[in-house]
Amino acid sequence: MGERDQIVASCCDGVTQGGFFGCAGHGRSIRASARTDNGVILKLQQQPQKHRKLSPWSFAADMPKVQSIMERAGVKISSDIKVAVLIPCYNEATPIGSVVADFRAALPDADIYVYDNNSTDDTAEVARAAGAIVRVETQQGKGNVVRRMFADIDADVYVMVDGDNTYEAKAAPELIAKLSAETLDMVSGCRVTEIQEAYRPGHRFGNWMLTSLVAHIFGKRTKDMLTGYRVFSRRFVKSFPALSRGFEIETELTVHALELRMPIADVDTAYIDRLPGSDSKLNTIRDGLRILKMIALLVKEERPLAFFGGIGVFFGVVAIVLGVPIVIEYLETGLVPRFPTAILASAIMVIGVLSVMSGLILDTVTLGRREAKRMAYLSFPAPPRH
Repeated sequence: MGERDQIVASCCDGVTQGGFFGCAGHGRSIRASARTDNGVILKLQQQPQKHRKLSPWSFAADMPKVQSIMERAGVKISSDIKVAVLIPCYNEATPIGSVVADFRAALPDADIYVYDNNSTDDTAEVARAAGAIVRVETQQGKGNVVRRMFADIDADVYVMVDGDNTYEAKAAPELIAKLSAETLDMVSGCRVTEIQEAYRPGHRFGNWMLTSLVAHIFGKRTKDMLTGYRVFSRRFVKSFPALSRGFEIETELTVHALELRMPIADVDTAYIDRLPGSDSKLNTIRDGLRILKMIALLVKEERPLAFFGGIGVFFGVVAIVLGVPIVIEYLETGLVPRFPTAILASAIMVIGVLSVMSGLILDTVTLGRREAKRMAYLSFPAPPRH
């Protein structure tokens, strides 16, 4: 009996996290498979019959072998990637209809979700009329919305875009193709525009400054850290903790990818001005300070030795500046006339040493956390490839 007669492939009770798996061909018994929502049972039937149950991630790992066997057996293998477009919105009734329509035209098979974040206008109604699936998140802030979207939606590829109609919808297939072809976890749509009103100088400078700061600390692998247009793999989305509440979520997304050394890329996309009657929700000063606070928090969490070591070095320098003159005077005269200063210098040096020791301990803890996050990330299959 040849391989063509020996193979039976079927899927039951489960989702292929790497995408739809189907087969059709000739031979004694080849049956089509289908997408479900929990896991995949792949049966390779020979004489005698042998069944093998695969978890979603082991199924993805064995996929090349299965494809090779089926192709030799004359079976045609096809794949279908489930794409979800995620649009967080707050008072975007004016542009949201155009955003949904543009992404429907660019990605006709995608599911388009609009998450309304306590809008006081007709955002939800306009989005629903345009054909989007509308859901509500009552906790205010983009970070809260992103956390909810990532938790609720199951897909193979996620396209996240702001609902202000400033991003180029027709670039979405290119971003998805790059993610799929190169097995990436995040592709950022980097904003390119000559329209000053679309990308104001203050925002442009702030983005450059913050991106440079993060690049210096965590590594330079993206040129637009604060873009609101990104494409993610499933394993990125489902391993992302989403701790932010507001616009600082963009910083957290970037640092998450950099810390786990995920494969990422940038694609230049057009950036246009908002429609008349649509106002930006981003406050340059307030949200810039929040982003700086988030960067500081992430440095403390992800680079504790550098963070607390820097504090320790600062206190150490202060203690030396205060204490050296006292030591010199003691060596010359045998007296300590400024006793309070001596006590203060000693106390500050103790604080500096404790800070450095805390950094050393927390650095070990952070390494364990990073390994745990990496294992959670690896529990999901790589992005499906066309």
